Amino acid sequence: MQSNPPQKIVVIGGGIAGLSLAAAVRDWAEVIVLEREPHLGYHASGRSAALFTETYGNRLVRALTLASRQQIVEGGFVAHRRGALHVGWTGDGAAIDRLADELQALVPSVRRLSAAELHALVPAIAAEATCGGAYEPDAVDIDIGKMLAACASALKTGGGLIRTGEEVRAISSDGGGLRVETSGGVYSADIVVNAAGAWVDIVAGLAGLSGIGFQPKRRTAFLFDPPAATDIAGWPLVVDLHEQFYFKPDAGRLIGSLADETDSEPCDAWPEDIDVAIAVDRIEQATTMRIGRPSTPWAGLRTFAPDRTPVAGFDPRLPGFFWLGGQGGYGFQVSLTLARLSAALMRGEPLPEDVAALGVTAAALAPDRFLVPATTL
Repeated sequence: MQSNPPQKIVVIGGGIAGLSLAAAVRDWAEVIVLEREPHLGYHASGRSAALFTETYGNRLVRALTLASRQQIVEGGFVAHRRGALHVGWTGDGAAIDRLADELQALVPSVRRLSAAELHALVPAIAAEATCGGAYEPDAVDIDIGKMLAACASALKTGGGLIRTGEEVRAISSDGGGLRVETSGGVYSADIVVNAAGAWVDIVAGLAGLSGIGFQPKRRTAFLFDPPAATDIAGWPLVVDLHEQFYFKPDAGRLIGSLADETDSEPCDAWPEDIDVAIAVDRIEQATTMRIGRPSTPWAGLRTFAPDRTPVAGFDPRLPGFFWLGGQGGYGFQVSLTLARLSAALMRGEPLPEDVAALGVTAAALAPDRFLVPATTL
């Protein structure tokens, strides 16, 4: 009996969303990844804070994260057991109590720390300045470079191709499939995956489709030196309860951020001096640290769907056009699960059992939820 030829899949976007999906389908499809930039992971993926935390995001995001832990651990992508600490200040005691209770219901290892316990963990925060915090000890740093490289390597080993420096210019129907025109050539595909990050709505427009309301949001970060003679290796990610700033260790220094979400057009994001200055002031006001002039400021775009839940599924308006976007600030912690889930959807199979058991449904991720039904005349 003659077997069916492999599906031809073109993935638009060489960040972690597109690469992990491409690696997940390599065994049963001919895959080409198209990336406009000269190298992979140039935008959001290359500018991530790289933390895996099971207490971040809405219910669906947290479920996708829980389903990803095993793959991240088994893949060797854990760089450091970091921990994550939500800090409350004077007068925030009741709010921290509620947050700790909420997070413990999801992640039993979460603990409510007293002011003294918090100060012992992060001495730069004075005990008298805080009411304590909610601490997630099992949050980990992710080796994002290793994860990107592993996905790209798996794809290539399976016969897949990666084209960098190649911009998509048009997508159209082509005799039962799709035709993708780029700056470097023309590709035929059974499935086109729109994993273009901040540009997902723009790529949809190249296929003649209206967007579904994705919004890129700029986040600013920078590096600074820890206090002299201070061992910061065991410090967790420290997040202000009111999300006014965060800081975390990184290779002997500290990353600081305003934790901002400033609406932006899709672009090569660049930090604003005022955002860096505000973040520095807030961290200095909340701690005993004196930052002075931070170094290497950068910014990245975290792109969200209107309901802040990722989108994964076929567009009913154009057969073969598959959305994979809106991973926001959760990309590295949910991408491997979204890749497995998307591969199942492409083959018309049920969602992976471990994912479905966590309450994730195809309908909750489908692009249909943002599309207005046609009016019946």
